[in-house]
Amino acid sequence: MEKKSKVLIIGATGRLGYHLAKFSTEYCYPTFALIRDSSFNDPNKQQKLQSLSIAGVTFLKGSLEDEESLMEAVKQVDVVICSIPSKQVLDQKLLIRVIKEAGCIKRFIPSEFGADPDKSQISDLDNNFYSRKSEIRRLIEAGGIPYTYICCNLFMSYLLPSLVQPGLKTPPRDKVTIFGDGNTKGVFVNSVDVAAFTISALDDPRTLNKVLYLRPPGNVCCMNELVEAWESKIGKRLEKINVSEEELLKKIEDTPYPENLEMVFIYSTFVKGDHTYFDIEPSSGVEGTQLYPHLKYTTISEHLDNLL
Repeated sequence: MEKKSKVLIIGATGRLGYHLAKFSTEYCYPTFALIRDSSFNDPNKQQKLQSLSIAGVTFLKGSLEDEESLMEAVKQVDVVICSIPSKQVLDQKLLIRVIKEAGCIKRFIPSEFGADPDKSQISDLDNNFYSRKSEIRRLIEAGGIPYTYICCNLFMSYLLPSLVQPGLKTPPRDKVTIFGDGNTKGVFVNSVDVAAFTISALDDPRTLNKVLYLRPPGNVCCMNELVEAWESKIGKRLEKINVSEEELLKKIEDTPYPENLEMVFIYSTFVKGDHTYFDIEPSSGVEGTQLYPHLKYTTISEHLDNLL
């Protein structure tokens, strides 16, 4: 049996990074986590660090700003997975330079974990949210670094708990806003499931230098289907308020950044169809549930049950 890769997780105290580190140890990969000094004294992170330590994760002190600690960490592993927040995505530039210089990394999975930035049709609205991710891709490719990009589209913790209603924290029970014609499909995936698919892919030759898309059956749906599913669960019809594409664009324009981001992502997903308007090209992409049919995942219907 081939020896398991040594894996470095950057961002292991974050929501996704924590699950990535846990699954990495669960799947018997020797797992390391790059941890800032300050995290060890952060009460919000101490419980996660203790849990990861018990699971067998080895902590390496360092940060994305410290070249020496990065080089020391990278030289100990075969695979690097970065899961820092999207707003910090350009902080991976030094890491990419270090990975290229070290020359020992068999796979780099950068911090993407959203819609495919190269497929986005809203670049003039998102304050460079996607172009920054594309910039990181081009640096990886120019450096000849082996990679896998993970495009899971939307996390279930974002927008789904409100039934895609900006500003709400829980699903409506009286009236609901439908954006566009309500027929454009988006994709939601639970962050725990994203982690499981990511770790399954990291040593898989089928995902090398490819985009791993997640479009799980049961998790690809339009707003009309989403509302219908919720109505059936609460046993009640909701009043529908339709907002046209033009009206939504006006709301986005009139709302300052970053307060308009929810509406920007709604526009991207449920009007422009950025998750689903394209077919996955076998030369550059693969679909996770087809590669790993054994992996169980939370469906939208199951998630809605938890919101009742």
